[in-house]
Amino acid sequence: MTEPYARKRPPSALREFLDSGAAGGVVLMGAAALALFVANSPLAGTYFAALHTPLGGLDLLHWINDGLMAVFFLYVGLEIKREFLDGQLSTWGNRALPCIAAAGGAIVPGLVYAAFNAGQPDTLRGWAIPTATDIAFALGVLSLLGSRVPTSLKVFLATLAIVDDLAAVLIIAVFYTAELNLAALAGAALATAVLVGLNLLKVRRIAAYLVVGAALWWMVLLSGVHATVAGVVLAMTVPLVRTRGGRDHPNSPLHRLEHAASPWVTFLIVPVFGFANAGVSFAGLSPSVMLDPVTLGIALGLFVGKQAGVFLAAWLAIRTGLARLPVAASWSQVYGVSMLCGIGFTMSLFIGLLAFPSEGTQDAVKIGVLLGSLASALCGAALLAIAPRRKRAPA
Repeated sequence: MTEPYARKRPPSALREFLDSGAAGGVVLMGAAALALFVANSPLAGTYFAALHTPLGGLDLLHWINDGLMAVFFLYVGLEIKREFLDGQLSTWGNRALPCIAAAGGAIVPGLVYAAFNAGQPDTLRGWAIPTATDIAFALGVLSLLGSRVPTSLKVFLATLAIVDDLAAVLIIAVFYTAELNLAALAGAALATAVLVGLNLLKVRRIAAYLVVGAALWWMVLLSGVHATVAGVVLAMTVPLVRTRGGRDHPNSPLHRLEHAASPWVTFLIVPVFGFANAGVSFAGLSPSVMLDPVTLGIALGLFVGKQAGVFLAAWLAIRTGLARLPVAASWSQVYGVSMLCGIGFTMSLFIGLLAFPSEGTQDAVKIGVLLGSLASALCGAALLAIAPRRKRAPA
């Protein structure tokens, strides 16, 4: 018989770390740092050769970028659907500020990149690289600041990053699709119809959706549309069951799949992607790569364009009455979070791979993403660490 007043064992330091919002960002930072170390060590040859090892018709890097990242996009899609149906994006009052800020954070960085690559069609196609925010990295940095940052700003950043991810999915589908294979596209449409049918028939077995989703992924891979889009399409068809009171049921297939995928995405898929794609060898690189229009466009797009776009759009939305300043947050804190939005690591690297498939420009992309993201993380964290808090609500 359990003693009613028995003292509970305190959670271990490892458990507290894994349960914290900072864990995913810290693991991702470690994976990126390890990739840079290995790529510039005696293991560099083994590292790059392993990434191009043939495996089942694709090389290892393609399996990571097209296969594992499809699971990442499935997870992102589940988050987007949940937030729109029963979360921070379910009402206009909640979604106004992050949606408007996300729009500014997508437009201005693209313009900054375009300014550095104007008149160069070959590099101009990378305009979308600095428009993304890495939700795990940014929230990880924000969580490390603890109670210095009000919860409302953490919600604002998380919601903005989710809207950012949705914009990135649309950009990938519209602007980075190769020549279409109509037969495979028809197969993908059929698989999608089956998934919708499962939803309408109120099928609750997650396995049924995953089996059809695997077929959808294969069809999309063959179609010319990037395979990761299949993850989002699958997510949109996974049911969110409502209770009689109108609330989402905690045992919904969407919730179960999201919770099951979360640790795999956070501690395996995203770090593996970071390790496979952040490795850039500095051997043989000339200093001129730092002044390459692609490098400058990405780095300044993330660091300058992102903070300017997010903050100015948020300022206009609040001043015009379309949205309110987050509860207990000061303007300097909002600006600090706007800086953190320039951490574009995972999604920026991913879009960079689609924009420039050949390896010739990849080093410039990686250096630009690393510089812009690092500057945004350091400056944003420093500002938030010293920024005064708002003591009373605005009149």
